[in-house]
Amino acid sequence: MDELLLTFGNYGFPMAVAAYLLVRLEPVIRELQKSVALLAVVVARQGGVDLDDVRRIVEGDRP
Repeated sequence: MDELLLTFGNYGFPMAVAAYLLVRLEPVIRELQKSVALLAVVVARQGGVDLDDVRRIVEGDRP
């Protein structure tokens, strides 16, 4: 029983903090993903790349 409490004390708190941060930061990560995709489109357009080519690259399909 003491070993179980010690294990929970050593690993439970870091797991709870990691889960909390994951839930809390997920919307921020999604917004960053959208911003990076938009920035890729803007840079590609400035470089003269066709919008369909940008979509294929962003979706993971290589020409």
